[in-house]
Amino acid sequence: MNLPEAAFETILLTQDAGVATITINTPPANTLSAKTMGELSRAFDAIEGDEGVRAVVVTGAGPSVFAGGADVNEFTRIATEDEARTKMRAGAGLFRRIELFAKPVIAAVNGVCAGGGCELALACDIRVMAESARIGQPEITLGIMPAWGGTQRLPQLVGRANALLLMMSGEMIGAVEAARIGLVNLIVADGQALSKATELAGVFARQAPLALGAIKRAVAAGLDGGYSAGIEREQDEMAALFAGADAREGIAAFLGKRPPEFRGE
Repeated sequence: MNLPEAAFETILLTQDAGVATITINTPPANTLSAKTMGELSRAFDAIEGDEGVRAVVVTGAGPSVFAGGADVNEFTRIATEDEARTKMRAGAGLFRRIELFAKPVIAAVNGVCAGGGCELALACDIRVMAESARIGQPEITLGIMPAWGGTQRLPQLVGRANALLLMMSGEMIGAVEAARIGLVNLIVADGQALSKATELAGVFARQAPLALGAIKRAVAAGLDGGYSAGIEREQDEMAALFAGADAREGIAAFLGKRPPEFRGE
């Protein structure tokens, strides 16, 4: 990624061994202000165009907060329904982009993950959570609701009843309960969320990048359009993969009993 050192003020963006790490860096609450959301978008622009990056980890600075949600102070400047709709569409658009991003995206939930922070984690493909972290959608306590995709992604992960319970109560739950209902994939010891997420991202980074993107698109097609649409997209993606060099390399490596060298071709 060819970015100047001072390219961002509210996030940190680093790269190592095919894995890009985005750190939300607005302590103490790591709020998702309009500026932070814009910088997240620019970070994904940089990652998308870098063939050397094959997986992404998103986390929060410090040990106690992943992301504390939207900047509530900015809500006081919303005067009309149209202004509210514009702000919600911008956030929902960014998180939809992350959901459909061609490269795997892993959330390393190192602490409080609330409101818009939870919606950011939901938009990621995999969630790794520290054992003392808390996660939830407390917007109801402000008289509002999740509007960056949370009302749609949360039920897909945890089921309708569990999602409604979380959103209607505003309760923040711990890692064990989050894993039980399917909200997070892995629980790790405190201080280990980032290292575990990075380790997992490294596994993904060694896979065929075109196949990773194809899997994500096929899954999204089924969730968005239903079973038939998903199956149709699955077949189209598989046919396209067979036309590429990575599939030939993967099959040849398997038959030759050697590690494959995927180039994203």
